[in-house]
Amino acid sequence: MRVEHIELRHVRIPLVTPFRTSFGTSHERGTFLLRVVTADAEGWAECGAEPEPLYSSEFLAGAAAVLRDHLVPRALALGPALGAERIKNALAPVKGNQMAKHVLETAVLDAELKALGMSFGRYLGAVRDRVPAGVSVGIMDSIPALVEAVGDYLAQGYQRIKLKIEPGWDIEPVRVVRETYGDDLLLQVDANTAYALAGARHLAQLDPFDLLLIEQPLPEDDLRGHAELARRIRTPICLDESITSARDAATAIALGACQVINVKPSRVGGYLEARRIHDVAEAHGVPVWCGGMLECGIGRGPNVALAALPNFVLPGDTSASSRYFAQDLTPAFTLEDGNLRVPTGPGIGVEILTDVLADLTVSTTTIPL
Repeated sequence: MRVEHIELRHVRIPLVTPFRTSFGTSHERGTFLLRVVTADAEGWAECGAEPEPLYSSEFLAGAAAVLRDHLVPRALALGPALGAERIKNALAPVKGNQMAKHVLETAVLDAELKALGMSFGRYLGAVRDRVPAGVSVGIMDSIPALVEAVGDYLAQGYQRIKLKIEPGWDIEPVRVVRETYGDDLLLQVDANTAYALAGARHLAQLDPFDLLLIEQPLPEDDLRGHAELARRIRTPICLDESITSARDAATAIALGACQVINVKPSRVGGYLEARRIHDVAEAHGVPVWCGGMLECGIGRGPNVALAALPNFVLPGDTSASSRYFAQDLTPAFTLEDGNLRVPTGPGIGVEILTDVLADLTVSTTTIPL
């Protein structure tokens, strides 16, 4: 597969409402798209990194520099043998930088599959044509505002609610949401590393609310702490930031540090590694679900395809486009009885709205071949 052109398109997409986590508040989705043009097709991917290194050590400007100076040259050195599987091996010597690796691997895989007329779902091994959709609810200014927001999402048909929490915004908001909407609500919380093991007794106060899980309560490098926390609380622990590879997943499971895993393709270096994590977890009887990084349709399409694999048994954060954007870069993903339909078109399976993309593009940079 001969590459003829590679470009980065930096975009800013306004969010319909601010999204607050323990890291801070986002008012827009600022990211870059990678476009890889080959002799047979063009591939697109969306970078999962954020402008600042708060969710992880990666950030947008760093990911762009690593792509330009290190990853793309290594990929192009493969010559006509360029392909997603070979790219993964060629990029392995570069330490970390999983989100930069993800965006290059995904764009090349998109071009490959388009040339073959094959969808992401078929390639990855999807077993469903629709996947249940959950929604992530950020930290609010007040509990009444939170209760109202949850009610709105339930009215839209979302099958699972995830509440962002942090010290000072945890036990009481969860209690009120559970009491308001009842025991049948699939409810979970996400701490984004905001707690320490010393707070185990405090986190145990969440146990009576029958949560599906508590996501990433402790720092990402504290697997031992998560294993100890799992012995002190009844709520199942789900790891997110801690899992960057199938090896990490196997280690965390062996240590008893988690009972559930959130698989984010951008965090683990791409869909090939995401599928390996799925397989490792399935082999150990550990359920997984698909997380997100506020992706537009370009990143949401392949995420939905991944979520259709057999061990994705919990609703993920694959929400409808309208959860975040008034106008997506692709035709909107919409809820159908609480589900999203898995794209069936070749590659990522979504059409890019070129006029909208042009309006939301901040800059375009060509990477020399």
